[in-house]
Amino acid sequence: MNEVLLKDNVQAPVTYTVRGTEKPVASTTGPGGRLREWKGEYETHTVEFYDGRSVVDTLSLDDDGFRLVNAPTKVEDFWQPSQIEEVYYKEVEALIKQETGAQEVLVFDHTLRSGNEDKQEGHFARKPVVVSHNDYTAWSGPQRVRDLYTEEEAEARLKKRFSIIQVWRPISGPVVSWPLAFCHPSKVEDRDLIASERRHPNRVGEIYMLAHNPNHQWLYFPHMTTDEALVFRCYESMEDGRVRFTPHTSFDDPTTPKDAPPRESIEIRAFAFFS
Repeated sequence: MNEVLLKDNVQAPVTYTVRGTEKPVASTTGPGGRLREWKGEYETHTVEFYDGRSVVDTLSLDDDGFRLVNAPTKVEDFWQPSQIEEVYYKEVEALIKQETGAQEVLVFDHTLRSGNEDKQEGHFARKPVVVSHNDYTAWSGPQRVRDLYTEEEAEARLKKRFSIIQVWRPISGPVVSWPLAFCHPSKVEDRDLIASERRHPNRVGEIYMLAHNPNHQWLYFPHMTTDEALVFRCYESMEDGRVRFTPHTSFDDPTTPKDAPPRESIEIRAFAFFS
């Protein structure tokens, strides 16, 4: 990524985690696991968010951890579970294969998000996450494979390279409030990543929370449409210099009109296995 090309920045606060003596905890509670509770010490810092569209053609998963792609969908209604599982899963698996070169892709999870409280209650949708984080750690990436495969198959798969990829898409666009932003991995030091417990109703995982570093560089893609998707890497098994983790957060864009509709989006999590 060529930093000199970055432009059109806005300033807004980011919520960071303060490293303390106790491990932070993020819990999913409530009907359908739609509520989130955070336990830990947090602080906000105003940062610059650069328009990633100015460098969109230079971004790669290996060097930057995220890409904006044009990816029209045949899904007509993302609030219908059958359309997500029967249509969208297949589309995303094909997209991830195309973007990563993986031999096998398996979608294992998805989350719907909405700023509309009625949608949250009626469809078990969650609010946009406003704490900077990465969804997996060096421990929980492989553990997720162990969670979802038999012991024998998991250990066989873990002997080869694999990634956990997320695909984020607006489901009613364009996005004008609470856009998703990425902290460029080249500006994230190991000490910035704080391993935090992630409690689900049926299991306990681990995520990285992000500690503040004045060198962080944030990018977002304003006014994303439903034909666009963000593909980003939350875990990479190889430790050869390519991006392994991609911290991200939603943020309150100061240019958002007062009458802007609530953001609605879907995120897919998938394994990408390589031979």
